[in-house]
Amino acid sequence: MNQPSIFTPLRKAAATLAELESDKINCTLEAVAQAIENRSAELLEANADDCSRMDTSNPMYDRLKLTPERISDICSGIRTVASLPSPLGVVLDSSTRPNGLLIRRVSVPFGVIGSIFESRPNVAFDVFALCFKAGSACVLKGGHEAASTNAKAVEIIKDTLTSQGISSDSIMLLGNDHADTLQMLQARGEIDLVIPRGSRRLIDFVRDHARVPVIETGAGVCHAYLHESGDIATARDIIYNAKTRRVSVCNALDCLLVDRSRLDSLPAICYHLADKHVEIHADPEAFAALNGAYPYLVEATEEDYGKEWLDFKLTIRTVADIDEAIAYIAANGSGHSECILAENREASEKFLTHIDAACVYANVSTAFTDGGQFGFGAEIGISTQKLHARGPMALRELTTYKYLITGAGQTRP
Repeated sequence: MNQPSIFTPLRKAAATLAELESDKINCTLEAVAQAIENRSAELLEANADDCSRMDTSNPMYDRLKLTPERISDICSGIRTVASLPSPLGVVLDSSTRPNGLLIRRVSVPFGVIGSIFESRPNVAFDVFALCFKAGSACVLKGGHEAASTNAKAVEIIKDTLTSQGISSDSIMLLGNDHADTLQMLQARGEIDLVIPRGSRRLIDFVRDHARVPVIETGAGVCHAYLHESGDIATARDIIYNAKTRRVSVCNALDCLLVDRSRLDSLPAICYHLADKHVEIHADPEAFAALNGAYPYLVEATEEDYGKEWLDFKLTIRTVADIDEAIAYIAANGSGHSECILAENREASEKFLTHIDAACVYANVSTAFTDGGQFGFGAEIGISTQKLHARGPMALRELTTYKYLITGAGQTRP
């Protein structure tokens, strides 16, 4: 007989979660949000301990830091998840066969979902809320940078679950070293799905070592393409927002592609980026267009193309036309979020049709790639692959399905 593992309590808790009434799930999520508000001082104190160990000049510092406003956003996100319809028990498809068999495809929980993430402490709350609403237990593996914050977050959730008469084993927080990560990734039969959320290095590690199913999320090399018909004011505002709103997130802009015929527009489009001291890495043609007109300018190297900066840096690459832009993105993008800046409808439609990415925009900032912005309440990550889920992964994507077949004694000839 197999010996119980550290994940056995999660599996037992998952069996009970799948049987909870929707009202009980929603009330519990509301109680978690209230507990976070009531204990926000504890959460901020734990977060301050984490932040004290990180250089404030590190772009990841912003990703790590909690504020009263961000805690309010976390609570709002949990309450939004609670208000959404249950994703469970939904009849996705139904048919009656000629022999009278009724075949239904119905959404069900995964069971136990693992999440590996870096720095961002709000992820612990998002993952729990979504998994809980979707009837699954969750096991979290956060980065060492947010160790104190994650521990406090899970403590608050566990205390609330206990007060609601629900097993506190519905959530587990692992330790902070690679051995814990490997234990999760190799827990076949105990963990049904692992979702990494973070850097390309993290995702590559998970993919290379996992023996359980994995959905890749997180890494984003995002482009904006300025077509010859693009409006200067629209391009300026979108590029500024996509690059500087939060540089440490996966939907932040990394590279601007610009039609050669629009190089003279670059000073007007880029000047506002200097307010945030964005360092532009420009190819020779773009460098010549910006030289003397933009203060933080360097010549791009080959390593700058296809790079996710996660910093106040932006690559600019000159292209001949939309076909070259599409080809460049195909070769250098990560399948996350791509944008065209164009007033020409035909060009926009061509870009939307031919770009192979989870989210493709026309005259919209890539910053909108977010479960909350899509009306999903929250997300567990942005999937850049094509199997099962793509784009923001929310409640519907955190369920699987089974077939229910009913009949009246039919046998197969």
